[in-house]
Amino acid sequence: MTRPTRGLLVLLVCAALCSLGVWPAAAQSPGLLQLAHLSPDTPAVDIYVDAVSGPGDAIMLPSVGYGTLSGYREVMPGTYTVSMRRAGDAPSTPPVLSTVVDVQPGSARTVTGLGAFADLALKVLDDDLTLPPADRARVRVIGAAGTARDLDASLAGTTVATDLAFCNASGYALVPAGATSLEVTPAGGAPTAVPVDVGAGSVYTVLVLDRPGGGVQVRTKLDAAGTSVVPVGGVEAGEGGSAVLPRERTIAPAAVAVAAAALTGLLLSFRGRLPRRGSGARR
Repeated sequence: MTRPTRGLLVLLVCAALCSLGVWPAAAQSPGLLQLAHLSPDTPAVDIYVDAVSGPGDAIMLPSVGYGTLSGYREVMPGTYTVSMRRAGDAPSTPPVLSTVVDVQPGSARTVTGLGAFADLALKVLDDDLTLPPADRARVRVIGAAGTARDLDASLAGTTVATDLAFCNASGYALVPAGATSLEVTPAGGAPTAVPVDVGAGSVYTVLVLDRPGGGVQVRTKLDAAGTSVVPVGGVEAGEGGSAVLPRERTIAPAAVAVAAAALTGLLLSFRGRLPRRGSGARR
């Protein structure tokens, strides 16, 4: 076998091994980004996400209203500009708000407009989608109710948030899974109990929002499930498509065949170079 032929076989083996996942691929795993409008007195907005390094890579969510959490979108690692414009404004209109967010491989982040309209700001939250034990759920609370500037929250007797200030998010808490109630107590106010059902081995975000006509309401959004599925969809519906984190790797039969053929060719070429028993080495 000639040297060029052996070199070609080596390249085929390398390519096949990379496709099989034996050697790490050069491409980075994506990150997850979700967007939220949590300002009680701010009208609906159009939200734009633009990659700094590739202006053609963009996400646009139209007419996003108060209380909406978009669900996660897969984006490639990099730096992104997140902008909010009044619903219906042209993309060339200067944004009402904008911020820059860095997305790392395998990370999950939430960019949300928080606060009253007069003090509106975009805040970037670092999300933790680590799955809890099989009989538990992991829950965090975001305080987005202007009528509950500080609040306590508990789920199934487990404290989730204490003195949580308006425009802030709590840490994650492990709670018993199943049908129960979330009790929210604004500072100086009466507790409100809301039925919730949190699945075992799953991660949730709980939004505390102003209720039209007074008081507070609670919405839960599934962030990650026991099957490692990260749902995509609005918080109101609790539905939508899904993206898998991390993406599952499948082994293509064609890649197996290429690897086997290339390896066989290499072995035969090396065998031909070995000295036969009872003879001297080839010169």
